[in-house]
Amino acid sequence: MPIPEPVILKSPRGLPRKVASSFEALECLDQEWPKWARGRSWRAACRACRDALEGWRGARDARRAFVKAAERAGLAIVREPVRPRKGAPAFRLPQGATQQPSLSSAG
Repeated sequence: MPIPEPVILKSPRGLPRKVASSFEALECLDQEWPKWARGRSWRAACRACRDALEGWRGARDARRAFVKAAERAGLAIVREPVRPRKGAPAFRLPQGATQQPSLSSAG
């Protein structure tokens, strides 16, 4: 089940790891998690991801549990996606850029 907003972690090996689904989160928890950090929050994240895969819980719950376990394990979250404010445009031009003229306005 896809996670609504992917999480990018800095793995113990120092490489960034993008987690975009409950399956990827479960795989990361199983294969890349530090042994010393496999406590209560790790178990809760594993359970939430398995439940999401089986349809018992939503992907948001799985993501929330995964992020909490990552924070407890001291794994740096490299980038949290920024959700645009309600009513704000989804795309903004870079500062100083000008918008290309549309075909209809070309003379």
